[in-house]
Amino acid sequence: MVSSSGRSYAAAHFALELDGSDAIGLFRSIEGGGLRADVTTYAIGGSFERWRQVGKPKYEDIKLQVGMAMSEPFTRWIADFFAGHATRKTGAIVAADFSYVERARRELDGLLIKELTFPRLDATDHGAAYMTVGLAVESIAFKRGDDRTRIQPAAGTAAQKRWSAANFRLRLDGLDDACRRVTKVDAFTVKQAIAEHHLGGLLAPIKIPGAIEFPTLAFYVPEIDAQPFADAMVAQHGPLTGALDCLDGTGRTLLSVGVAGAQLVAVAPDRCDAASEDIKLVKIELATEVMSFTYNREG
Repeated sequence: MVSSSGRSYAAAHFALELDGSDAIGLFRSIEGGGLRADVTTYAIGGSFERWRQVGKPKYEDIKLQVGMAMSEPFTRWIADFFAGHATRKTGAIVAADFSYVERARRELDGLLIKELTFPRLDATDHGAAYMTVGLAVESIAFKRGDDRTRIQPAAGTAAQKRWSAANFRLRLDGLDDACRRVTKVDAFTVKQAIAEHHLGGLLAPIKIPGAIEFPTLAFYVPEIDAQPFADAMVAQHGPLTGALDCLDGTGRTLLSVGVAGAQLVAVAPDRCDAASEDIKLVKIELATEVMSFTYNREG
């Protein structure tokens, strides 16, 4: 990449701007956000000659790996996505060098959240946890940055250091005691279908949000603790509500993913192997109708 001063640089920091605001957060990585066009090859009759026609440009989806270092507008956007409120945004991805000096920009229009992948949680994993947010975009403009501008680290950077994959709590109505020894929660993805609407005279299609698909939540407990889940699945007393809380080292809640209209659909023991020394676990699957997202700014 080339800076406004014409010199190459190594990008060390990235920031996201939304709706004309200053940078609302730094993220760990970015993927996609390029420009592509399909090429069609034509042949006429028995001729060996070939002609190629370049189609309309297409703007690739963007994937951001984010954590707690995102400010309130971004987390509110995620909460709206979970609630089914598709909110379009304009914005920019800003690349900066090691001194936080702005070097390049990608200005974005018609941004919609397409999917959110929540990380795998494991009581034995003390590494940092990050979410992956997929964005659909209607147009992208590549521009040089203003090297008189510096991006600022987000206020939530300190909170990111406290989000570990090992610190979590699962709560389900009537099964809270059985959930106390949940050891792992598989990664899951909330998706929203995005349709493309082509109009005459427009170079790129308009992106139209569709229905949201909430996943089945899978978690693991020691086999000795599986009986309450099996009993609840057989009894089928009605939909369950609860939440998956991510905690800091002191037990304070950083964020929560709420579940409602949930039903237990599987209680499946691991494969038995006499040579294994691992604790015998049972995989529990919970089908959900609705999920919600809450970020605790006091956490």
